[in-house]
Amino acid sequence: MDPTTLVFLAGMILFIAALYASVGHAGASGYLAAMALVGVAPLMMKPTALSLNILVATIAAVKYYRRGYFSWQTFWPFAVCSIPAAFVGGMITLPEAVYKPIVGGVLVYAAVRLFSLTRVDIKENTHSAPRWLALIAGTLLGLLSGLTGVGGGIFLSPVLLLTGWADTRTTSGVAALFILCNSIAGLGGYLARTPVFPPLFPYLAPVALVGGWVGAEFGSKRLPAATIRRLLSVVLLLAGAKMAITSFARLW
Repeated sequence: MDPTTLVFLAGMILFIAALYASVGHAGASGYLAAMALVGVAPLMMKPTALSLNILVATIAAVKYYRRGYFSWQTFWPFAVCSIPAAFVGGMITLPEAVYKPIVGGVLVYAAVRLFSLTRVDIKENTHSAPRWLALIAGTLLGLLSGLTGVGGGIFLSPVLLLTGWADTRTTSGVAALFILCNSIAGLGGYLARTPVFPPLFPYLAPVALVGGWVGAEFGSKRLPAATIRRLLSVVLLLAGAKMAITSFARLW
C-alpha cells in the first residue's frame, strides 16, 4: 500500500474509532468499509478489523463500566454462547466470492441501522431478555462476528434497545464488553488456523487508540451524533454496495 493511501486509511480509522467508541462500539463495520474502499485484500480485512476492535472496545468497556453503565444480568446470556461461536467463526476463512457478499450485506445493514436509529428514546421500564432467546441470539451473533470480523455490537445494540431489554446507556456498556469478548475469540480462532498477524495493524493501531479514547471520553459533542451517524451510514452503504457489486460482477 502506498503512503498516501495508508494516510487516508489511517484518517478514516481515527474518525471511525472516535465515532463508534462514543456509543460503546468499537468500529469493526466501519474499519471493514474503510479497508474495502481502499482495496485491502479480503484475507487481511477480518484479522485487521478484529485487532483494532480489541483496542477500541477495551477502552470503551473500561470507561462505560467505571461510569456504571453496565449490567452483568443483561450481558452474560448473550455472551456465554457468542464467545465460543466467535472462535469457531474466526477459524473459518471464507472464499472471497462468499466473504465479499456477506460483508457487503453486513455493511449495508449497519448503514441502515445507523441511519434509522439516530435517536432512540431511553426506555425507563426495561425488562430482561428471555434466557433461551438471548442464548440463541448470542450464538448467531458470535458466529457472524467471527466469520466477518465484526464484534457484533452493531447487531446487539438495536436488539437491546428496540425490545426494551436495556436502556441506551446500559446498552453501550454491554455492547462494548460483548464486542471485546467476541473480537478476542474471533481473532484467536483466526490465528489458530492462520498464524499470520495482519501487517497493517502496527500502522493503524495508534490512530485507533487515539480515536477510541477521544470517542469514549467525550462522545460526539461538537457535531450532532445524528448527523455524524448519517454521514457514516453513507460510507458504509457505498462500501457495502461496492463489495457486493464487484463480487457479483466476477461471477458473471
